[in-house]
Amino acid sequence: MVMAITSGEAQAEKVVIDHRLLMRIPDSLSFVDAAAVPEAFITAHDAIFTQAELREGQTLLLHAVGSGVGLAALQMAKAKGVFVVGTSRTADKVERCVEFGLDRGIVTSSGAVFADQVKDATGGRGVDVILDLVGGDYFPESLASLALKGRIILVGLTAGRKAEIDLGMTLQKRARVIGTVLRARPLEEKAEATRRFANDFLPLLTNGSINPVIDRTFPGSAAKKAYAYLASNANFGKVVLEF
Repeated sequence: MVMAITSGEAQAEKVVIDHRLLMRIPDSLSFVDAAAVPEAFITAHDAIFTQAELREGQTLLLHAVGSGVGLAALQMAKAKGVFVVGTSRTADKVERCVEFGLDRGIVTSSGAVFADQVKDATGGRGVDVILDLVGGDYFPESLASLALKGRIILVGLTAGRKAEIDLGMTLQKRARVIGTVLRARPLEEKAEATRRFANDFLPLLTNGSINPVIDRTFPGSAAKKAYAYLASNANFGKVVLEF
């Protein structure tokens, strides 16, 4: 049995996929578990390890830490010995992330103001890498949260497409801002991202050291309800459709 990342339109009983995108489903995972792995884990792995070059002993800030991609990134980063700070608009989600290794949680329900807390958590230094799944008014605070030569990897824009930033701070910190998407990339690039993730972390999925986090499952016929539930921001982890 296999699992794979797709280019969208995978909400069906049968899907045709290129063999280079396939990974074997570990015996320890159910089909529901496996459905929650490829997009979240490959996206997170490619962003923080391949593109942002996160390494053992460094520091990571995760926005939307209780999301599917956020929880995948959190578990993989902790498995590599990374200090992780995470933000969420919901205090309960921050608290629940502690069991997955979160070192410091920040609740941003009162607005996107968190740079001082990030600096406090890192002894004033700031973080080496930021996985930004939010964008919008989080971006200026993210820039202020970076350490010297830090990297922001921008994956999502749930808070909006525009932000006003201090370009001088970008120069002073010698910061790198990296925008990325996975779904729209050429097949060869997605195959390489799949291979890198499988080599690094499929063994940890197999032995249970890291796991997909499933919030709820919905039957395929209730896809509209599933999307409405996602829009409510009530989910912690992945929502899966079963056919």
